[in-house]
Amino acid sequence: MFRFASPEWLYLLILIPLLIGIYLWATRNYRRRLTQFGNPETVGGLMPEASPKRIRHKFVLCITALALLVVAAARPQFGAKLKEVSREGIELMLAVDVSNSMLAQDFQPNRLERTKYAIGRLLGNLNQDHVGLIAFAGDAYVQLPITADYVTARNFTNQLSPDMVSKQGTAIGAAIDLAINSFSSQSKGSRVLVIVSDGENHEDDPFSAAQRAAEKGIAIYTIGIGTPEGAPIRIGNDFLKDSDGNMVVTKLDEASLEKIALQTGGAYIRSTPQSLGLQEIVDKINETEKTRFKTSVYEEYNEQYQYLIAISLLLLLLEILIISRKNRLLARFNIFTRK
Repeated sequence: MFRFASPEWLYLLILIPLLIGIYLWATRNYRRRLTQFGNPETVGGLMPEASPKRIRHKFVLCITALALLVVAAARPQFGAKLKEVSREGIELMLAVDVSNSMLAQDFQPNRLERTKYAIGRLLGNLNQDHVGLIAFAGDAYVQLPITADYVTARNFTNQLSPDMVSKQGTAIGAAIDLAINSFSSQSKGSRVLVIVSDGENHEDDPFSAAQRAAEKGIAIYTIGIGTPEGAPIRIGNDFLKDSDGNMVVTKLDEASLEKIALQTGGAYIRSTPQSLGLQEIVDKINETEKTRFKTSVYEEYNEQYQYLIAISLLLLLLEILIISRKNRLLARFNIFTRK
C-alpha cells in the first residue's frame, strides 16, 4: 500500500507551474529586447559565449529538483507488513433522505446540509465501528459500502445532494431493504441502521421493510428532521410549487418514523436546531452488543523520501556544474551542440 505521511506538503507543487510561467515570460521578454538591437542572428554572433540552451537545461534541472524535494517532504511510504487485527465494534449504516423536501430551510442552512454536518460530527466520535452510507429519494442507492475508513465516509457524505437521485419521492422502505442486504455476514447481532428523514413517505411500505429488518436482527434508529409546521422547499432562487401554482410545504411526519424504529427495538429522536440527535444515538449504540471484526491493516511502512532527496541533490549538483555560458576551452566537448 502506498501513502503520503504528510500530504499537506504537496500543495507546494502549485509553485511549479507558476515558476515555469515566470521563466517563459522572462525568456520571451529577453528575446523581445534582443530584437531591439537588430537581427537576432546578427546580434547572437556578437555574443559567442551566450548559450540559451544551457540556461534552459539549468532551469529544467532546478525545477525538477524542486518538485522532487516537495514530494520528498510529503514522505511517500510503502506498506511493508500486512497484519490481520481483530476489533470490537458494530456495523452502522446511515440512510439519508436526499429528496427535494430536505432542502427546506426550517433548519439552517437547510435540512440536508444540517444532516451532513451532523454526520461529520458522528464520524468523529466513532472509533472501531464500521460505517456505510445510503442515499435515497424515490429510489435508494448505496453511496458507500460498509467500511472502517472514516475519512472516505466523510468525503462521500459531503457529496450528498438531491441531484444524485433522478427519481424524486421518499422511499424509506427501499432504503431499509437495501440496508438489509448491505451488512456483512460477520456482523450478525451488531447491525444498526440510522435513517435521517422528514418522514414524508410517498413511495412504498416502510413498515413491512422494518419488519424484515427486525427479523434480521437489525436495529433501526430514526431521526426526524424538520418541524411539524413545515417549511417551503427552496430550489435555487425559487420555491417549489404544485400543479395549481401553490407553494409546496413539507412537514415532519413523526408518527411514521417512530413506528419504524419501535418495530425493530430501536428509537426515534426528533432533531432540534441545536442538535440533530446523532449524539444521543451514539450513546445508545455504545450500549449495543459488539462484534469482533477481522481487518487487514498495514503495520509498518518504509520511508521512500531519501531516494527522492538523493536524486534532487544530484540534479542540483549537475546544475551547478553546468555554467550558463559557453567555455572556449571546452567548446569541443559541448554536449548541447549537435554535430
